Amino acid sequence: MNALQVLLTICRRILLRTSIVVALGIGLLANALAVSDQAEANSAAFPASEITLVMPFGEGGATDVLFRAIAEQAQTYLEVPVTPVNMPGNGATLGSRYVQEAPADGYTLLGSHQTIDLAYFAGLSDYSHDAFEPVALLTRTVNIPSTYAGHPVTQANHIAAMVEQRPGELLFGIVANSTDNFFWLQFFELTGISADDVQFVRYPDTGAQVVALLGGELDFAMLNLPSANQLFSAGALLPLGVASEARLLALPEVPTLIEQGVELVNTTDRGIFAPLDTPPERLERLADAFEQALSQPAMTHTLQYTHGTVVDFRPREAYERYLGEQYQQLQALAEAVSFER
Repeated sequence: MNALQVLLTICRRILLRTSIVVALGIGLLANALAVSDQAEANSAAFPASEITLVMPFGEGGATDVLFRAIAEQAQTYLEVPVTPVNMPGNGATLGSRYVQEAPADGYTLLGSHQTIDLAYFAGLSDYSHDAFEPVALLTRTVNIPSTYAGHPVTQANHIAAMVEQRPGELLFGIVANSTDNFFWLQFFELTGISADDVQFVRYPDTGAQVVALLGGELDFAMLNLPSANQLFSAGALLPLGVASEARLLALPEVPTLIEQGVELVNTTDRGIFAPLDTPPERLERLADAFEQALSQPAMTHTLQYTHGTVVDFRPREAYERYLGEQYQQLQALAEAVSFER
């Protein structure tokens, strides 16, 4: 092989390698563009049909009232219907499991709160909030120990004395292993009441407790403004105190529990969840719509003044951190008290 042939051979090899590199580069670029185009297409096309918002509680409770109001506003920005569906049962796990097992496409959502983790601590479910993709934290609602009009107890700090006078007789309504169950156990711990000296009466949801309380079938229940504001205003039910650091604007005459000597601040923190592996761009689209809904002045005013609820919007990553912190707090409290089983 002469020098010219050697040179030609070297040139052919260089050209071949260059062609391979260029081809690989073009292929990688094409794949990247395809992925980007697909993500953009998914984002642009979503949502293309109705979204179902599952609430694992019955009608008439705070979760039902609040999520219906917020969903009605959010669908304006999603440009498709957002349909709330009540799915109570098994300590609020029937609805959450339904969403957990739903397709991860963003069309089936869960509207819930601390009950997801509380049910896990109580052994009602084998999953915590980690079984879902957090979409956003929306609101925090102040809880209110309540009774019926004419009951001898008129303030929360009087409950302990009546329990001492009538051990084993007073009836407390709860949704077993839910936020109200947990509220009362914390309240008892702070006021020196033994859970053995009261009777817990289980109900499927807050609405059923309201009916029982109105009928005098219960002594006490943990309510809030979304579920009982009209009944408080009408004088049919009596708020015994508010579990917040300051008095509620809608109940300016009702003292906080702290004012009554009970160092308890207690809110129910509601957010939106999706099945695991729901595409991030869809989660962001959903979060953006709920944020816009909550940013409306009329909505904020209604939540605060009518429902004793503050807007505390936290998008996906911030909500995930919040849930982790809250999980640790709830776990520590769960180890200090015993759930009603």
